[in-house]
Amino acid sequence: MFTASAFNCIKKQLLSPKSSFRLPAATMSFSNIAVDNSPLSNYSSFNPQLRATIQQLDAIAPRFEVNKGEIEILKSPSDFYSLLKQKISKAQDRIFLSSLYLGKTQDELVQCLHDSLTTNPQVKVTILLDCLRSTRDAPHKSTASLLVPLVEKFGNQRVDIRFYHTPHLGGLTKRVLPKRINEGWGLQHMKIYGVDDEVILSGANLSEDYFTDRQDRYYVFKNPRLTNYYYTVQQAISSLSYQVLPFENQQKFVLEWPTNNKASEPHLNLHSFITDSTKLLLPILKSHMTAPPDADKQIKNPDTIVYPVSSFAPLMKPDYSTEKLAIIRCLSHLANKEAKFTFTAGYFNMHPDIQSKIQSSLCRGEIITASPKANSFYKSGGISYYLPHAYLLNSLNFLKSMQSNTKHQVSLLEWQNGEVNTKGGWSYHAKGIWISMANEKWPSISVIGSSNYTKRAYSLDLETNALVITKDEELKKQMFDEVEHLKEHTKELKIEDFEKEEERQVGWGVKLAARLLSGML
Repeated sequence: MFTASAFNCIKKQLLSPKSSFRLPAATMSFSNIAVDNSPLSNYSSFNPQLRATIQQLDAIAPRFEVNKGEIEILKSPSDFYSLLKQKISKAQDRIFLSSLYLGKTQDELVQCLHDSLTTNPQVKVTILLDCLRSTRDAPHKSTASLLVPLVEKFGNQRVDIRFYHTPHLGGLTKRVLPKRINEGWGLQHMKIYGVDDEVILSGANLSEDYFTDRQDRYYVFKNPRLTNYYYTVQQAISSLSYQVLPFENQQKFVLEWPTNNKASEPHLNLHSFITDSTKLLLPILKSHMTAPPDADKQIKNPDTIVYPVSSFAPLMKPDYSTEKLAIIRCLSHLANKEAKFTFTAGYFNMHPDIQSKIQSSLCRGEIITASPKANSFYKSGGISYYLPHAYLLNSLNFLKSMQSNTKHQVSLLEWQNGEVNTKGGWSYHAKGIWISMANEKWPSISVIGSSNYTKRAYSLDLETNALVITKDEELKKQMFDEVEHLKEHTKELKIEDFEKEEERQVGWGVKLAARLLSGML
């Protein structure tokens, strides 16, 4: 267990001139970030195991204390969509949305943004999406052509549309490979949906299936300082992205690199771009090392703590991302045989470090993953046709790997609600972690956000999440109910099922593809 003095030593070492970690002096001031990483005198009422985790996480990421009732958990896609439209329509100051993409047929959502801008002249809209995904259909109707009329009508001072393009794809590779294959080199994958002083974190994108029949997760944070933090994250990535502007051409838009961006275009000088993006992002990830606590607003005896953790590996060298470090620390609780955990990912391809923690776990646990028939790629065209069975192969390999742990109590649950892309059929896209302390009925820890906890998430894509630690019994019950809701359409999957069910047979072609593409799944 870390003592307060030990933590201060770590902090001093991290900021030491001799340390390999040092915040760039030119970018250390972030006036809108107010974090709560003060000494831990307020946490004596937390479970001792949680206090140890809090102390260790304080060395990794900024801490935000939230009041009782400032976190709301939604369960259904329709609830998510309804609340998102409601908040946009009532916006008074700002609307900021980050997603992989916005569906090119989401006219209703774009109209909602239009109406909010019309009704409230002071409202500003900032949207961050992935460039490859959002321009895939151009010059035909695309996400870009759907959004650019907002810029044309209200101006780019009120409507700032940004498309992030991975710096590691360009030139001949980009021109030769199919557009969908290009996305394997990295994407903007964060899901941040903020309005005024509240923010929704989710794994859901902004398209029809995520609003109707694709199961995901959704946490509403009603805390201004935490909301400001995620706004800062989005603005930082936006300043490393292209701006979408109206243009009289076939596709109706043009991508420009603003002169006030925080780096030059990556294809001009990749090394210089990565150096500048590292200088920009490092102080945000490590803002607890530089920003003094806002003492006047600290909660005397907080019930809940939130750590924003992110993965920005494609933009940082060295990589100071915080997500995987924080996740691994929390998974250390799995060594306690009296603890419990649930892990879920729609795309089952665990990072080896995370899988190792689960394989060596001594406690009871369950993993929820999508059935091939609940995978959005089921019966799709091209190479993606094979993806559901590649994830199925991962499930089989995981079950085999667990056989070596004679003490394991981990079950693999497969989620299916009808057949995707048929009437009444749902797909599964939820991702998250819940951990209950020894002898506790309900979870005390939950992770919510965009990450699938894969090699890809920690090397190719941009991810942001929230790690929630609580002793609030009402919130813990909400977390428990959330897991139970996700388990409603599951059944346990065992090795024998692969032997007796023909549809679970995995051919050599899938095995080869899964091995070659494992880092991109």
